[in-house]
Amino acid sequence: MRPWKLCGVAVVVALAATACGSGAGGGPGTDQGAPGKGGAGFPVRVADCQGATTTFAGAPRRIVTSNAAALEMLLRLGAGDRVIGTGFPPGKGTLPGGLDDRARKVPVLSKSVIPKEKLLGSGADLYIDSFAAMKTMGGAGDAPTAEEFTAAGIKHLYLASTACAPMAKKPQRDLSGVEADIKRLGAVTGTAERADALVAGMRAKTGKVRRAVGDIPPGKRPTYFFFDYDAGTKQPVAVCRKQVANAVIGQAGARNVFEGCDGDFKPVSWEDVVAKNPDWIQLGVRNRGDAAANAKAYDEAAAFLKSFPATKGLAAVRNGKFLRIGSERTTIAGVGNADTVEEIAHTIHPARFKAAR
Repeated sequence: MRPWKLCGVAVVVALAATACGSGAGGGPGTDQGAPGKGGAGFPVRVADCQGATTTFAGAPRRIVTSNAAALEMLLRLGAGDRVIGTGFPPGKGTLPGGLDDRARKVPVLSKSVIPKEKLLGSGADLYIDSFAAMKTMGGAGDAPTAEEFTAAGIKHLYLASTACAPMAKKPQRDLSGVEADIKRLGAVTGTAERADALVAGMRAKTGKVRRAVGDIPPGKRPTYFFFDYDAGTKQPVAVCRKQVANAVIGQAGARNVFEGCDGDFKPVSWEDVVAKNPDWIQLGVRNRGDAAANAKAYDEAAAFLKSFPATKGLAAVRNGKFLRIGSERTTIAGVGNADTVEEIAHTIHPARFKAAR
């Protein structure tokens, strides 16, 4: 993995020329200026998916997050006490340890996309957006314009690894885009040291995996299908090469069977899945709030594949080559992506890790 670095003043130009990191093929840059009235490290200038910049003279005090991914990042950075509301809140038990309890205390502005009027009237001075193309989020076409955000006194910051992914020029093949998001939020919220520590922890985990499996040629890597059970079974939804999950799968020493599709997600057919004949299938299930409910959902996902005429004959299904790993830490950007890389790699390449001991 190439090291993440802060972009300089070039963030004012087009996205392709402001690439920070390598995994997503570009993303908003961060320029930390000389210390100003906002404290050490400020002003901070951040570019959006098209390269337009926003300047932070000091750390924001009232933050609204679009979903659980952005909320979790702020909680881990120690800036969770500044979050005054969120959309798409994390389900009970989704976040580990004390993070879950702290997330429960954050006001829920919407269980899905925050309505425009509620967001603009929230009193926030920063909105962290994990989606960008909000028209794709179902009933979210009426998103605030840049002018409306400005009039409400709200700065608008994107999680590039998810919000900018569909328009990126390159696939996500490592976690540098996620790391950049964490460092960018650290710079903006004045928690840069904590961001550095989180990224260092992620790199330590993915580094061990890379040393164990990184020499396996692409053609020798087992093929892998992420089955998003909660997206429905009538028509499967593939994770494509610009989705965070593609990076997670590749870093773990596997080959995403749908890496050839452009964008981040794409509806496919069961015939497509059968034609790919994956060696391994991840049962992508969203957290239900307790271990028993999660286990039941995984069982249901496996039972579907074992009984569905199109998939029951697949070797991975017949041999039970399933991974029970939650959707959130696979397809949503966060520190947990590194944990998923580890879990996948240890499952599909156990001999490599035994040899490394």
